[in-house]
This record gives sequence, structure tokens and C-alpha cells, in this order.
Amino acid sequence: MFTTTLLTTTLLSSFLLLGGSDDSCSSSKAALASRPQNDIVQTALADKSFSTLVTALKAAGLVETLQGDGPFTVFAPTNAAFAKLPKAEMKRLLDPKNKGLLASILTYHVAPGSVLAKDVVGMKNSEPVLLLNSAATANGQRINFTLTGGALKIGGSAIVKTDIECSNGVIHVIDTVMVPSMLDVIDTAVGAGSFKTLAAALDAAKLIETLRGSGPFTVFAPTDAAFAALPAGTVQNLLKPENRDSLAAVLTYHVIPGRVYSETVAEGHDLTTLQGQVLNIRVHEKAVFVNKARIVTLDIDTTNGVIHVIDSVLLPQLPL
Repeated sequence: MFTTTLLTTTLLSSFLLLGGSDDSCSSSKAALASRPQNDIVQTALADKSFSTLVTALKAAGLVETLQGDGPFTVFAPTNAAFAKLPKAEMKRLLDPKNKGLLASILTYHVAPGSVLAKDVVGMKNSEPVLLLNSAATANGQRINFTLTGGALKIGGSAIVKTDIECSNGVIHVIDTVMVPSMLDVIDTAVGAGSFKTLAAALDAAKLIETLRGSGPFTVFAPTDAAFAALPAGTVQNLLKPENRDSLAAVLTYHVIPGRVYSETVAEGHDLTTLQGQVLNIRVHEKAVFVNKARIVTLDIDTTNGVIHVIDSVLLPQLPL
């Protein structure tokens, strides 16, 4: 969807330039003349309301990237949006030693491809409806669109102006800086407070460092209550040093390589785990199950993956 419009325009322009009547050539020249000449960065530079954004892009080393071919869709915070952040926070983000952190936040505002307003919102029975629920970002995480009372938001920020077309993409103006998750899979689970047994098991299996890696990973995370529902003594037995390999097999059976979000999970395709065996995904009465475990919370984004919370521990077939 992101590239269809661009491809059609390119093919049509090529046809008109290579052949056709004089009128066609004239139309083609007019179309070329009306195309945006400035790229995303040049467009932002020409608008004083984006001066803070331009400063941040320079500090993060992203100017050259956003002057590339793209196409890119940029959800651009205004100066007023950046001004909502505490001054100390802006100073911290612009500090050269925090360049990576700043880049992570800014790339969370960039979606690959050209996403126009018409791709996000349509009309049904004379009422606006959401056509696109989310967009993957260059940061790796995704941002969600919401439509309430005709007002379109993304990541909790209001979209105040749409479809500023550039030579390598499109800009939509937003009124608030969006902040992605800053915690990895492990810290997100620990911070939730309901995955203490899972955290202890990951530590015992020496998998903490693995799940702090770049990934990305999709983790089907059993709650403490899920572990407590196992037969008496099961957890204690798995946590013994001599059973470390079995524990690691159980835990990696809960992990899928890559980011697998809810819409993909809900398609019901089996998923191959890091442990090597396959998880059976099924949808029943609007609930999604992984083997016999029900997913109770979906799409918890992290810096290196996504977590889905499940109500039962998944047990692979282990060698005798």
C-alpha cells in the first residue's frame, strides 16, 4: 500500500515522456513541474515551526538519511510540541553522548513508505472510519492511529496537518513529541511486577543476556499466576542447576524470532520458536490461544521486541 501510488505515478510519467501526442508531452511537463522539489529536510528547513526538529535531526545524525530516496512518512512535531518537554530533558537529548537515544525517539516518528491521509481515514455512511490501525516505524516499534469524534491521533498526539508532500515522502504535523518504549524485553517484564517467576527462571537458565540482545523477539510471557498453576514442585524442579537445559528449552519455547504483532498472531498461523518446536495459534470466539494458553494482553512494545501476556506456561516436548 505504501508504494503503489508512487509506482503508478512513476510508470505513468515514463509512458508520457517516452511517447504520445504533443498534448501528452505538455501534460507530462506540467505534472513534472508541479511535483515537490524539496525533500523532507529541505521542507522542514523552510518552515520556521520545525526549527527544533531540524536541530534534533542534525544532532542525531539523521539529516542525510531523511534526504535519501525514501519514500518516508514523517510525523513532524512542531516547535510548540518540543516545548512541552521539560527544558532539562531537551538539553539531555541534545547532548552528544545521548545521540543514540535521540535517534531512537526521532526514528519513532518516521514510517517507511508514503502514508497519506486517505490511507489512514476513509468514509463509510458519511462517517469517517479508520482504515489503518498502526504503522511500523524506522525505530522498530510501531505507532497506533486512533479516530475519536473525527479527530485523528497517532501515538496519543493529535495530527494537526496532513499531506505536506515532499520529493521523497510526506510530512504530517503533530502537536506532541511521541516517546517509544525505552525498556527492553527483560526490563519491561520486571517492571510490570507480575512476571517475577519468569524473571527468576530466565536468570536461572542464563537467558537474560540473550533477551537483552538486539533481537527483535516476540515473547509469550506467562504471569506468576500461570507458573503457580503448574503441578506442585514443577517450577522448583526446573530451577535446579542440573535442569538448566530443560528450563532453557521451556523458556525459549515461549520466544519467536522477530516482532509478531496481534494482527499476525490472529491470522492463526503456527509459529516456530527459538527452541525449535512449533506453537499452534488458534482463534476461538474472539480469543487468541497459543497451544492451550490464552493471550490476555497483546502488543506490549519494547526496544527489542514485543510481549504478549499468556495465562498458562507452554511446555514443549522434552527428551526423556
